[in-house]
Amino acid sequence: MSDVVIEIPARSGEPERQKRPDWLKVKVPVGPDYVRLDGIMRSHRLHTVCEEARCPNMGECWNSGTATFMILGDICTRSCGFCAIKTGRPEYGLDWDEPRRVVEAIELMKVRHAVITSVNRDERKDGGAPIFAETIRLIRERVPECKVEVLIPDFKGSEAALNIVLEAGPDILNHNLETVPRLYRTVRPQANYQQSLQVLDRSKRKGAVTKTGLMLGIGERTEEVLEVMHDVIAVGGGILTLGQYLQPTKDHLPIDRYVHPDEFRMLKEEGLKMGFRHVESGPLVRSSYHAAGQV
Repeated sequence: MSDVVIEIPARSGEPERQKRPDWLKVKVPVGPDYVRLDGIMRSHRLHTVCEEARCPNMGECWNSGTATFMILGDICTRSCGFCAIKTGRPEYGLDWDEPRRVVEAIELMKVRHAVITSVNRDERKDGGAPIFAETIRLIRERVPECKVEVLIPDFKGSEAALNIVLEAGPDILNHNLETVPRLYRTVRPQANYQQSLQVLDRSKRKGAVTKTGLMLGIGERTEEVLEVMHDVIAVGGGILTLGQYLQPTKDHLPIDRYVHPDEFRMLKEEGLKMGFRHVESGPLVRSSYHAAGQV
């Protein structure tokens, strides 16, 4: 896969409130390898957060054997201020063929670390957890060498739904806090900070390797980030990712500031001192970035 270095482009209509710094220049995927991998996704009618979120690391991750698959459709029942995924009430049930298509894509793409995430399906009591479990089971059966990380919603606090996923035995259980408590009403209006912490706590108590992530530059203060990190350590720590928020469209929350790489380095050092087993921290970091090296 060859690469071209460009600045991350704004979407149509996105306001450039601040000049983007040099450290937000990335390599975008081009060439036959990328076209082949993208074709596999299209032919299997699959969605990836890599594409939906315009992840700046998509080419690097796909080329190194990591991919993030978004299951349970492409309509989310929530309207988070940072996310570009379509919002609405899905008029379809669970697609029980979806796990098979995910596994076939993993085989064809030669994925060695699969991240399985989803939209929120709040219209269902189980939140779609059975599809997570079936996807994990099929990967274990057909591609046993592939590590499985799940990036789950909060399932509206349902411990039963969480247990369905945990009993399938993912290698990593990820649930992103996304931001600091003060900003939840704006950033995650249908979520609850303590409920999200509880997901991590329950998962750790069940023996899972836990992981969470925060976006920076959306209005938080550095001391608030450090407080959240302490909260996460209090429920078992695990793996932490910290990255720069980038506004997907003019209708989403604006960027408050571009966080300097030195601050990301400082937060990584503090996180390791606190006791996190791994901290991935930098402007271009996303939940799945270098995920294969975190197991």
